[in-house]
Amino acid sequence: MSINNFRYSLPANIRADVESALRDWTDNGKVARVWTRDASVWTDSGESQWLGWLDIADAELGNADEYREFYEDVINGKFSNILLMGMGGSSLCPEVLSLTFGKTNFHILDSTVPAQIASVESKLDLASTLFIVASKSGTTLEPNCFQQYFFERVAAAAGKENAGKQFVAITDPGSKMETIAKDAGFRHIFYGKPDIGGRFSALSAFGMTAAAAMGINVAEFLTLASEMTASCRQNNAAENPGAELGCILGTCQVAGIDKLTIFAAPEVYDLGAWLEQLTAESTGKNGVAIIPVDREPSQSEYSKDRVFAFLSVGSDDAMDAEYDRVSAAGHPAVRIELGSTTAIGQEFFRWEFAIAVAGSIMKINPFDQPDVESAKVEARKLTSQYEETGSLPDEEPFFNDSEIKLFTSSDYADTLTSQVTDRSAASLLTAHLDQIRPDDYFALLGYIEMNAEHESLLQELREKVLHRYKVATCLGFGPRFLHSTGQAYKGGGNNGVFLQITSDDIADIAVPGQKFTFGIVKAAQARGDFQVLIDRGRRALRIHLGSDPTAGLRDLLKQIGI
Repeated sequence: MSINNFRYSLPANIRADVESALRDWTDNGKVARVWTRDASVWTDSGESQWLGWLDIADAELGNADEYREFYEDVINGKFSNILLMGMGGSSLCPEVLSLTFGKTNFHILDSTVPAQIASVESKLDLASTLFIVASKSGTTLEPNCFQQYFFERVAAAAGKENAGKQFVAITDPGSKMETIAKDAGFRHIFYGKPDIGGRFSALSAFGMTAAAAMGINVAEFLTLASEMTASCRQNNAAENPGAELGCILGTCQVAGIDKLTIFAAPEVYDLGAWLEQLTAESTGKNGVAIIPVDREPSQSEYSKDRVFAFLSVGSDDAMDAEYDRVSAAGHPAVRIELGSTTAIGQEFFRWEFAIAVAGSIMKINPFDQPDVESAKVEARKLTSQYEETGSLPDEEPFFNDSEIKLFTSSDYADTLTSQVTDRSAASLLTAHLDQIRPDDYFALLGYIEMNAEHESLLQELREKVLHRYKVATCLGFGPRFLHSTGQAYKGGGNNGVFLQITSDDIADIAVPGQKFTFGIVKAAQARGDFQVLIDRGRRALRIHLGSDPTAGLRDLLKQIGI
């Protein structure tokens, strides 16, 4: 048996606590209890209903021939491009696979921003594109809207009776999406498992259907993943690669080391986005969280609230040097070397098991996501009002000039205004950032098109904050982060400072069969997300940049005096 190499370094006080946790898991048979679906390992509140991921690698190996035949059908169908439409757990694993394996004709749509939809569509020849709609429940707003939009576009060209031949569904049995797929004559329907939550679904049909469509050898991929699964059955937690990592993460969080800083080598750089969702959505609730920090620029010094994860394919001298440096500075750190890119499936399972273990140590249910629904509720209120009245409710900025509008709660607006002498966007933003305290984290929430230029500009802003305030920083694009880190931002501790960035849409796109547009959905999601942050007492500021977010971000960077 060959599994990815793993080692770690811990300061003395944390090492003692981790060793104690490992003994507890070993002496009390907790690994075996996980495998027997014993919910009392956690909070005994229904966790046993969500453990189908434990043996999914072996189960999916039994479907290897079906996946191979699906790939042959993709080739025989002469599909030049594939578009997967989903959110969160339905899209992040496929994204990781497509980027890791260099599948440039495999595209992901997980944004309601009209400019992003238009950008994705511009890369496709609709007549030769295979559309995969991934939705576990079949009721998730975004993939349903995506499916309606592209089905109508294909039907207009090929006829409604033929459009279904270009569509594939991944969904749970009995879902609304299954009904839609059958009625429309979809080419294939692949079924997920009702007892596997979205963020734990990488090795299920939600990940493997995408892998097969890309031409990845699913049998080989799952065979390697199965080796990690077997290793995570070891009852001795110190010899169990998932339990060992989980005890480190959980023990660190309890000790106040609650920022997981991820450094992934270029070959697997997008694995961090998947780890973000798994970690944040699983652990961020009941006032506690492990906050994942991905793609943050490296720093010479770090605060003591961080645990580090370094991942590469094979040896990597630069990665080893960084691991040695932060370890020497007294930070907990883990170092993982994948045997190959195909062995990334082993990390999917290792980290799923580890996060389950960490959740137990943190005394939470790692399989629910109570605060994801809160933002959905607020967004639905707004879209419903739009359907009834033809407009979203009015909103009043507390600051407005020709380029920028600022929004927050009245109380927080008073706090910021009282701290400035010259009432400008730049001074108010600086006052907001000055609310950052030691051991906080700063999160940028961009409801704008996710493209290289916007990411570069936001990373520049992020780095300015990092250098000035010396705290962990996060960057996410909406609405995709609502299905991942958004859970921790709302359900975790009140130690985050948030800057949401929105803009108008130069051009909007209608959602077929609906009164609302994609632009309205995006606006409702942003406003709903922000309202929940405010309702939870978070230090949150929203900047609205008008119809040109690129120019607005550049101008903002010039104004910021940090």
